Amino acid sequence: MTELLALSDNGRPVTALDDGSGPTLLVVHPGGGNATTWDGVTHHLVDDFRVVRICRRIYVSEADITLPHSMAVEAADIAAVADLLEPPVLLVGHSSGAVAALEAALLGQSAYAGLCLYEPPLPTKELIAGSTGARARAELDNGDAVEAMRIHMRDIVRMPTTVVDAMFADQHMRAALSLYAAAQIADNEAIDALGVGIDRFATLETPAVLIEGDRSPAHLRERLADLAAVLPNGRIVTLTGQGHVAHLTAPDALADTIRNMAAQVLHL
Repeated sequence: MTELLALSDNGRPVTALDDGSGPTLLVVHPGGGNATTWDGVTHHLVDDFRVVRICRRIYVSEADITLPHSMAVEAADIAAVADLLEPPVLLVGHSSGAVAALEAALLGQSAYAGLCLYEPPLPTKELIAGSTGARARAELDNGDAVEAMRIHMRDIVRMPTTVVDAMFADQHMRAALSLYAAAQIADNEAIDALGVGIDRFATLETPAVLIEGDRSPAHLRERLADLAAVLPNGRIVTLTGQGHVAHLTAPDALADTIRNMAAQVLHL
């Protein structure tokens, strides 16, 4: 593995992890962790693809979190890395990373041969965090990163309370989640700042596979259906028996979905 270095439009360096060789996949990781959270999926792809994973600036260091954070900043960072890559490129995004990928695709549709978007939490008919996000922000500002992340998981992502309680009962899991609390809350706020509505994506002609898990929170699946209804060339693929974290629970199945899309748009 090597590291790519690009310069975003404000002159800030953007790094990306570069693995494998072959047709190029550009991956934008989800919130709550860094680019290495996609190690399992990457492992299943690097024999056939060059997998470039952007290190999203707010998940690199708290020093890189400038409030209010913006999806426009993320889109510019993605574009800066994409400029270093030889086309065709399949852009892959997961959760908030998929929101950033969509915004990047709007900036330059010609830069990407296709999109793979795993449950982007778009504010299609209602905000993602709203007043609940304000509660999470208050807990974070008061120094309680654990409670801020508990609110995020339980009330914003809407994972079952029993699952959230089990996660936070694990000391190592709790510490890992808390490490990225400031970034995650800023991430939620950046998505809400886009405002309710997704009509702008009706002009996005890029072929897109929209990935969902049949066990994912209902609101994520509903938001994905809303997006599919707007995108001219979007279609939904469902991962059976999976939720919002198939990159951890079924990396092989997620990799196969990406591989199938790559075969269509990268002319393999």
